[in-house]
Amino acid sequence: MKVLTAVKRVVDYNVKVRVKSDHSGVDIGNVKMSMNPFDEIATEAATRLKEAGVATEVVAVSCGVAQSQETLRTALAIGADRGVLVETDVELQSLAVAKLLKAVVEREQPQLVILGKQAIDDDAGQTGQLLAALLDWPQATFASHIDIADGRATITREVDGGMEVVSLRLPAIVTTDLRLNEPRYVTLPNIMKAKKKPIDIVKPADLGVDPTPRLKTLKVAEPPARKAGVMVPDVAALVEKLKTEAKVI
Repeated sequence: MKVLTAVKRVVDYNVKVRVKSDHSGVDIGNVKMSMNPFDEIATEAATRLKEAGVATEVVAVSCGVAQSQETLRTALAIGADRGVLVETDVELQSLAVAKLLKAVVEREQPQLVILGKQAIDDDAGQTGQLLAALLDWPQATFASHIDIADGRATITREVDGGMEVVSLRLPAIVTTDLRLNEPRYVTLPNIMKAKKKPIDIVKPADLGVDPTPRLKTLKVAEPPARKAGVMVPDVAALVEKLKTEAKVI
């Protein structure tokens, strides 16, 4: 069984981002970039399926600028067998990424596609669902456990009321949540091995996809600074402030 996992190059989660002076977006100049954390979880899940003998090959796919090869190398170091980069300098939005992934899926013919539930740069959380709709495949989102057997995927997913277990007929789309696993530490020997693994580079035009953005960002602004807290001497004073100032009780 072939498993395909999608990975995205984003600003590292430890970096405090800055908004551009013209409010057109986030300044990513000279900042550390890394793999989207949810995509690390997805790659780890695919690798564990291979180690368990369920999957025979793991293919990592990334869409974006040429530097996304570094992100793919990280996925290869985690355990993916080879990479595919859909290289473009166009700003990629969720629908365009889903269309590009659909074209890659049709080329690769995987039985399972695992993606992170969202990217930490735009927090859209749409690509997995859009891909499932375009392929007309069953999907399970926010997965906290994956079990594959007899041509079906049994997914435990996190919902507001607790846990839900769904059974999907393969091929299927799965998006991962935080509690699915803890990605392994990438060791130096695996990093060296990853340098020898192949990465196939294609353009959107090769896949017959137009990635032109359909949405326009009007303004990006930092959230307002939080006001300093106020110390109160006792519970009575706290209740009085909640009544008269905050007006929440």
